Amino acid sequence: MTDASIGRGDVVICVFSNEFGKPRPAVVVQSDLFNETHATVVLCPVSSEITGLAMFRVPIPASASTGLRTDSEVMTDKISTVGRPRIRKQVGKLSNSQMELVDRAIRTWLDLTDSRGSNP
Repeated sequence: MTDASIGRGDVVICVFSNEFGKPRPAVVVQSDLFNETHATVVLCPVSSEITGLAMFRVPIPASASTGLRTDSEVMTDKISTVGRPRIRKQVGKLSNSQMELVDRAIRTWLDLTDSRGSNP
């Protein structure tokens, strides 16, 4: 996979270091400003185990556009960084509205509030 092909919102297949070599889907969440040059990529893993924890898990339906074979959740509570060689391939992409939900869940999980103390 070439570095230029990785973009924010892409669904990729990768191997997280704690997964004992098991490839799994994940969503690229870092800024595109760094995707071509940085040695690592920040991702949120995707799980087919549906928990319903909507405050920090974002449901994503299986579809050709997402590249997911089963309905899944983006686990914003499991943000991880992996080296580029651990990313095997891109299989899909989340829509802008799906990424807005992911962004909101990340802000909630990390308690990133604006200056007025609210979580946009």
